[in-house]
Amino acid sequence: MQQPVSGTWKKFTNNDTLMDDLAKLERFACRHGTLGFRGWKPRTIPIAGGKPLSDADFKPVFEQKGVDMRVGLDIASFADLGSVERIVLVSGDTDMIPAMKHARKAGLEIGLVQLPQPCRILHDNLLHHADFVRGVPLP
Repeated sequence: MQQPVSGTWKKFTNNDTLMDDLAKLERFACRHGTLGFRGWKPRTIPIAGGKPLSDADFKPVFEQKGVDMRVGLDIASFADLGSVERIVLVSGDTDMIPAMKHARKAGLEIGLVQLPQPCRILHDNLLHHADFVRGVPLP
């Protein structure tokens, strides 16, 4: 990507170590979406406090797309096939609610994982469509 002040090119690389490690676990699936660059955002406001701007005054903004659809299709498939009894979902995305409702109507038990702070608290609408919530500590 072209940096916002200098115009020089910067290459971003991914670090999928965590996702790769998780994907190797038994009975665990990871869904990858596509990562899109959405521009640059000031690190602080006001920007640079009156000093000349530099690339370091900005941070890149990335957005992952398509994961909720992939996970929702997985949930619907499991529900329709009756191949599982329980799904434990690690997501705070309310876009999961239709898939959660579909699965519960098919008789599946839906659990949510609450990650510790600074992760966001699960939305009430998600909680309404889950059978249980489990908190997990992070090292």
